[in-house]
Amino acid sequence: MPWFAVRPRDPADPRWPLPGRDRIVLKADAADDARAKFQEAYPSQPFGSATVPVPDAGLGSFRSAPDALVVEETGEPPAPQE
Repeated sequence: MPWFAVRPRDPADPRWPLPGRDRIVLKADAADDARAKFQEAYPSQPFGSATVPVPDAGLGSFRSAPDALVVEETGEPPAPQE
C-alpha cells in the first residue's frame, strides 16, 4: 500500500488543522482514499459549534472544497524521534 502526502493547496489556508506541519503523510490504496481518511480524521476546524455540535459542521471543513487539498504519492515517512 503506497504512502500519500496531504497538504493544503494554499499554505496559509486557515482550515488546515495542523499548525506547524505543512503536510500529513498517511497510507492508503489511492489518492482519493488518502483524501477521505484525512477528511475523516480532521472533519472541520473548528469542530462544530454550540448550536451545531457535530464534527462535520464547522466553518473550516475541507469537505465542501476538495480541490483545496493536494494529495501526492510519497515515500514512507521517517520513524518519529523520541
